[in-house]
Amino acid sequence: MVPKKLKKGSNIRVCSPSRSLKIISQETRWVANNNLLQMGLNVSFSKLAEEMTDFVSSSIESRVSDLNEAFSDKKVNGILTTIGGFNSNQLLNYINFKLIKKNPKIFCGYSDITALSNAIYAKTGMITYSGPHYSTMGMKNGNGYTIDHFKKCLFDKTPFEISPSVEWSDDSWWMDQEKRKYFANNGPEVIHEGKAKGTLIGGNLCTFILLQGTEYMPSLKNSILFIEDDEAFGKLFDVMFDRNLQSILQQDGADKIRGIIIGRPQKSIDFNKEKIEKIINSKKELNNIPVISGVDFGHTTPLLTLPVGGTMRIEGLKNSTKLEVLKH
Repeated sequence: MVPKKLKKGSNIRVCSPSRSLKIISQETRWVANNNLLQMGLNVSFSKLAEEMTDFVSSSIESRVSDLNEAFSDKKVNGILTTIGGFNSNQLLNYINFKLIKKNPKIFCGYSDITALSNAIYAKTGMITYSGPHYSTMGMKNGNGYTIDHFKKCLFDKTPFEISPSVEWSDDSWWMDQEKRKYFANNGPEVIHEGKAKGTLIGGNLCTFILLQGTEYMPSLKNSILFIEDDEAFGKLFDVMFDRNLQSILQQDGADKIRGIIIGRPQKSIDFNKEKIEKIINSKKELNNIPVISGVDFGHTTPLLTLPVGGTMRIEGLKNSTKLEVLKH
């Protein structure tokens, strides 16, 4: 099930199923509102988006209430999550999935929102979107690629090929919108050569594995798995990425994964191609499928919008890659 695309005049509701809107500065909100307005979108905020407890979030009841209200409101065409965090999986037993299935609409966010986007797809069959938060839209500079691909995926039905960004950044842009540092993008790197087509599932790896063994885990069969993780694990990043990926490969249907794409790691992690190759090559389960790393998604910017439950074709050859989003 593909939700209706956005268009000029569409209404966007901002919800906070993870951390609270209260932590987002007024400057960031002003830029985000302006960027969305430039796309022709009207922005409203859920009633309890700014509620905040000691955990920089709000109660389960408040967050579920806001989500259910956004999906049931016929005037709302799409939902943007405020920002990521650590606890959106708390909501899964309380979300009204029947309501969502009866009221399909755009749902977009990333990082901790991985739990919700994959669970909604698994329970309803509705495509959701791993892409920018409302807060991401608050980036004043260096956000053009993010916005362009947000529009390609959420405004247009046409399949599109993904070209790598020219440059990327990994800085605390929300602290100083004018002082930015950019790096040249060398583009995706092929770890294993091959071609594949399948259903996109995944997102933030350490969040995605929280769904294992639950009714909220989407099928791995005939999938293109997209995964990334952030710098939270610090010096243990390599080890944690390795074991979390291994746990996925031990799930039912993992032998039917068609390909893997890995998001660009943050600068502080130093998760280079050599380290990725060691991890991937240690897993015999991946010997015969394409694996491509360094793709424009994850906790650096810019950021692709990818359809969870959509269809992607990938091709990795020695000196070239091709990534094409087909159904979105």
